[in-house]
Amino acid sequence: MKMTFRWFGSTDDSVTLEQIRQIPGMTGIVGALFDVPVGEVWPIEKIAKLKKEVEDAGLELEIIESVNIHDDIKIGLPTRDKYIENYSQTIRNLAQYGIKVICYNFMPVFDWTRTNLAKELADKSTVLSYEQGVVDKIDPTAMLETFKSSANGFSLPGWEPERMATLKDLFSKYEGLTEDTLFDNLKYFLEGVIPTCIECDVKLAIHPDDPPWPIFGLPRIVKNEADLERIVGLVDSPYNGLTLCSGCLGANPSNDIPKLIRRFGAMGRIHFAHVRNIYIHENGDFDESSHLSCDGSLDLFEIMKAYHDIGFTGYIRPDHGRMIWGEKARPGYGLYDRALGVTYLNGLWEAIGKMAQVK
Repeated sequence: MKMTFRWFGSTDDSVTLEQIRQIPGMTGIVGALFDVPVGEVWPIEKIAKLKKEVEDAGLELEIIESVNIHDDIKIGLPTRDKYIENYSQTIRNLAQYGIKVICYNFMPVFDWTRTNLAKELADKSTVLSYEQGVVDKIDPTAMLETFKSSANGFSLPGWEPERMATLKDLFSKYEGLTEDTLFDNLKYFLEGVIPTCIECDVKLAIHPDDPPWPIFGLPRIVKNEADLERIVGLVDSPYNGLTLCSGCLGANPSNDIPKLIRRFGAMGRIHFAHVRNIYIHENGDFDESSHLSCDGSLDLFEIMKAYHDIGFTGYIRPDHGRMIWGEKARPGYGLYDRALGVTYLNGLWEAIGKMAQVK
């Protein structure tokens, strides 16, 4: 596996490349261009600048998260062909600079949803958390205002102010859209871009819905094993793959994460692994937690063992972390707890590997 770390760039991240480089076992950055409007082609010169910045710090840039999908594609509007061609050109541009995997999502309107960006735990650390009762009662616009005051001055990808300013219009465009229609629109998108992926040797890896159930009446199609099976069958190519996020899919206890890893890993369809833990309450609400198995509801040992058992050689990153030791950072994306997560995952991987040698 290749251990990586998500980084939001030198102008919008509290964490520096120098700090990331000092985390033991770290090989690369999961990067993106956050100043390019969704749907536009990523410029060569900006990709080159990001690549050089990362490599000058002694790290690799081989995976991007995310080249976001324009809403016209998800909704299936006539204008989607223009945005699909733009997406294909972005793939070509990224391929010129050694990008091997692009993580993307197909979630309507919101990339992720939480109800509290700084819930305090017993140890006084703070975490992202989700309460269904709050979601059922709150207006999305009001949630956006809450997020602005809790983001520690950082942008929140997926909740960009300029996009959220058109929230009511977006909801009206998605009105009446069903899961089947969303699947059809995903198929249309994949049929349009996978030939470019094959040409450029760049794999796509769809991210699960976060959380894995419908939100605000919007359909979701990356929720469980059946959805993943349907997605990889939309275009039967290894370039049509998955980002398997344990924290997203694991929010539904019915999703057996090690089983999913073994099933889709054996098919060669897992190109990117997000590994994190969550604590699920009896009513289904959840808090994010440290990566440690005993702190959450997921068994990280079994998850990492599943990756080891399938001989996973792809990219992996610790996902959201707690805010600890007084750090002020983008919620979920500080340095300290994610660095601890890296060390824990690397320790598990080493131990599992040595256990396998003893057998």
